Amino acid sequence: MSSAHPSPTTPRPRRLPLTGALRLGRPSDIWFKPALSVVASIAPPNLTLLALGRLDLAMYTMAGSLCALYAHNRPYAARARVLAWVVLGMLGGLAVALVTASLTSHAVVLVTVGALLAAAQKALCDATRLGPPGNVVLTFVSSAALFAPQSLEQVPGHLALGLAAGAWAWLVCMAPGLPRPHGPERRATAQALNAAAAYAETRGTGPGHTRARAAATAAVLAARQALLAGGARSAAARPALAHLLLRAEVALAAPADADPRRLRGWARALRGTGPVPHDGESAAPEPDATATAVERLWHRLVPLAPIAARTALGCALAGYASLALGIGRPYWALVTAAALYQANLALTWSRSVQRVVGNLAGVLVFAAVAPLAHLGQAALVLCCLAFSFGAEALISRNYWLGSVCVTPMALLITEFTGYQNPGDLVTERIVDTVVGALVGLVAAVAVTNRRAGTRLGHALAAAERARERAARLLADPHPAPGALEAARRSLAAALVELRTTADAAFGEWWQRTPSEDLVEGAEQAGHRTLAETVRRQGLLPDGTHDTTEDVRP
Repeated sequence: MSSAHPSPTTPRPRRLPLTGALRLGRPSDIWFKPALSVVASIAPPNLTLLALGRLDLAMYTMAGSLCALYAHNRPYAARARVLAWVVLGMLGGLAVALVTASLTSHAVVLVTVGALLAAAQKALCDATRLGPPGNVVLTFVSSAALFAPQSLEQVPGHLALGLAAGAWAWLVCMAPGLPRPHGPERRATAQALNAAAAYAETRGTGPGHTRARAAATAAVLAARQALLAGGARSAAARPALAHLLLRAEVALAAPADADPRRLRGWARALRGTGPVPHDGESAAPEPDATATAVERLWHRLVPLAPIAARTALGCALAGYASLALGIGRPYWALVTAAALYQANLALTWSRSVQRVVGNLAGVLVFAAVAPLAHLGQAALVLCCLAFSFGAEALISRNYWLGSVCVTPMALLITEFTGYQNPGDLVTERIVDTVVGALVGLVAAVAVTNRRAGTRLGHALAAAERARERAARLLADPHPAPGALEAARRSLAAALVELRTTADAAFGEWWQRTPSEDLVEGAEQAGHRTLAETVRRQGLLPDGTHDTTEDVRP
C-alpha cells in the first residue's frame, strides 16, 4: 500500500453541533490537583497584598500564580522544566504588554500588539504541546496588562512581583513530588492499562473498536514518554511500570485473548502508594530520546502557521470591533477570540458555543455574587479564591462549565483596583463575549487551513514507511539487537500521529483530504504489523488469536 500521494476526496459539508458541544464528560482523575494548586498559589500573594493595603498590585502577582495551572500530568523532572518555561513565557508576555502600555495609550496599537502576542502564544503552546489551559491564560494576562496604566519605571517592580509569585507557584506544583516522586508515571501507566482494557472489551471487532484502539495506542505512547521524562527519582519504579505497559501492548495486539478485569486491576493498584504490581516477566529497556527539543519545536511550528494567522486576525478584528462599539475593555473580546481556536474548524465551532454559554452564565453568577464581594477587600479575595477552585474543579467536565466560574473570577480581578458598577461590567462582558465569538469565528472560516490535507498525506506516508521498516525487520531472521523494539515503537508513534492528524484534517471545512477509508486501511495494516512485532519479540504466544487480521477497513 502506498500513501505517498493519496487522492483527495471532495469536501463534504460538516454538521454544527449545539447540544453535543455542551454535553458533560467525566471529571479528570486529578481535577483536585490544579484546583488546590492554584488556590495555594494565589492565596499567599493576594493575602499579603491585602494586609499591606496594596491589592491594586494583585494583577501582577496573579500572572505568576496562574502558572500553577500547568503541567500537572507531567513527571516531576519534566514538570520542573516546563513550569520554569511557563513562568518565563508568562513574564515575557507581561513584559511586552507593560512596556507597550507605558509607551502608548493608543487603543488600536494596544489591540494590535495584543493580537500578535496571542498568535505567538497560541503557536508556541501548540508546538510544545503544553497542554491545558494552553495559551488562554497567557493571553488573558498579557491582554489585560496592555490596558493597565503604566510607566516605564514601574515595569521592573511589577515584573518582580510576577516572578516572585511564579517562583511560589513552581514550589507549590513541585511539592507533591516529595512524598510520591513517581505519581505521574503511575497515573499515565494506569490510564494506558484502562484504555487497553476498554479496547479488549470490544474483542477487536465490536462497536467502537477503531476509536478504542486509537485511544489505547495513544495512551500507551504517552505513558512511554512519561517514563522517559521521569528522571532519576522515578528510576526505581520504571522497570515495573514499563512491564505493565508491555501488558497493555499485548492486549492491543490480541484483544480477544486479553483479560480486561486483570488490566483494570493493575490500573487500580497503581492509583495508591503501594508497590507496582509485577507478574515476574521482564520488560524491554527504554530507549533514549534522540530528537532535540529545538528540532521538535521547529517541526511542529511550521504547520501551525494557519492557526496562528487565524488567531492574529480574529483577535485583532474582535478588539477593533469592541473599540468601534465603545467598549472600555476591548481585551475581553480579544481573549474570547483567542480562546476559540482549536485544531480545526469543527472544534473551533464547538468551543465557540461553549465559550458563549459559559460566559453568559458566568456573568449572571457574578451579578449574584457582586454584593457579597463588595462587602470588603477580604471578601473580594475570598470570592476570587473560591471561583479559581471551582473553575479547575469543573472545567475538565466541559469547558463551558468551567467558564461559569472563570468569568466571575476575571470580573472580580478587575475590581482589585477599585469597586465598579456591576451592571456596567456585566453589560460590557456580554457584548465583548458575543463580539469576540462572532468575529473570531468569521476569521476562522476566512483563514482556511490548506495544509491540513497535505499534512495528512505526509502522515500517511510516514506511517507506511514505519510499517515497511518493521515488516523488513520481521522478515529478517536475525535483526540487530533492539532494532525490532525501536521499529515497533516508531510505528506506534507514527500511527498515533496519523490518527491525530486525520482528526484535525477531517474537522476542516471545504478542504480536500485523503479519504477516511485510506486512513483506516493504513491504520489496520499498521496495527497488524504491530501485532506481529509483539509476537516476534516473544510477548505474545504463537497460538494467540490476532483479531486485527479480521477487521475490515
